[in-house]
Amino acid sequence: MKARPQAADALLALGLLVVGLPQLFLEELPEGADYDQFRAPDLWSGLLVVAVAMSLTWRRRHPLQVLMFIIGGELVMAVAGYPPAVPDVVAFLIAVYSVAAHRGLAQSALGGLAGFVYFLVYLMLLLPVSTSLPVMVTDCALVVGVWVLGRNLRLRRAYFAELEDRAARLERARGTDARAARIEERSRIARELHDVVAHHVSVMTVQAGAARRIIDRDAGSAREAMSTIEEVGRTALSEMRRIVGVLRTDRDVEQAGRELAPQPGLGDLGELLDHVRETGLSVQLWIEGEARPPSPGVDVAAFRLIQEALTNTLKHAGPQARAWVRLYYGDRDLTVEIEDDGRGTVTFMADNEDNQGHGLVGMYERVALYGGELRIGPRVGGGFGVRARFPLEA
Repeated sequence: MKARPQAADALLALGLLVVGLPQLFLEELPEGADYDQFRAPDLWSGLLVVAVAMSLTWRRRHPLQVLMFIIGGELVMAVAGYPPAVPDVVAFLIAVYSVAAHRGLAQSALGGLAGFVYFLVYLMLLLPVSTSLPVMVTDCALVVGVWVLGRNLRLRRAYFAELEDRAARLERARGTDARAARIEERSRIARELHDVVAHHVSVMTVQAGAARRIIDRDAGSAREAMSTIEEVGRTALSEMRRIVGVLRTDRDVEQAGRELAPQPGLGDLGELLDHVRETGLSVQLWIEGEARPPSPGVDVAAFRLIQEALTNTLKHAGPQARAWVRLYYGDRDLTVEIEDDGRGTVTFMADNEDNQGHGLVGMYERVALYGGELRIGPRVGGGFGVRARFPLEA
């Protein structure tokens, strides 16, 4: 019925007629001089009652016109001397409510004033039965209360519609921020991969030049240089495959002339932890398994992951927090864990309620780029934890 409100209103009108028409023709009026002035209900009064009640079918689309039609129909019945019918009275109250609930302040105020004036005139002048002052005040208060109820419901609907619209705008803005963060992080990753691959190409160029110069007088050294070129070339090709699909921005072109030295890797982890300890954060490092050098891209990604996780710990964990960095070297993968025992679970989530953090987006992008897995969340016993698994081989 929500999808077809006019059909629901038609059923409402029919329900009023089913209940009210039998009462109109079967119930006898009370005895008394006042009630003797009413005409007995007949076919014409029944048709008027049906017309007035069925007009509620259009109460949402044309509420003010429906109210005026109902007032006109009841005036005709009052002038003709017919007694008030229950369907007409209920239809009048519903029409007053509909004007207040489905129209703006100007039309709803006009409809409410017209309904109140008509009801007051009907009680004082058109109704032959004498009405006491308390009953009159109560009936008028009922009309006013119905109008106020409709007005409040309209304002409430408008308030919830505004909340839904605001939530939709915030959701769109959040999606835009997340997309911008992904593009920014992918661009930064692409630049770092460019540096790694460029480094390999530089090594290949130097080795090829050396092999060309010594190939005539030292064939063994030349073959060794060729083997180095082959190995470095394969690594460079592997890293180039990682670049495919990474989005680039115009800013990458401007920064393409950066130095070709590779980015920091796990070999620089000690220096990173020393810098973190200088800030006052206690950090411990564990290395388990047989340490083996990962591919250059994974080396950079793991280092950046640890760097970002420790940066978040410094921001959110609190002054008395401690942190642990663990490296697990498996047969084919490298697992990196960064945990702390601070209060970062609450503050980090609160700070990122509206913006889910470009750092987190960067972590997911880096790990996903190398076919790894990432888990971020609260730590058992308090604090925050980051766990990532990288494949050692490209």
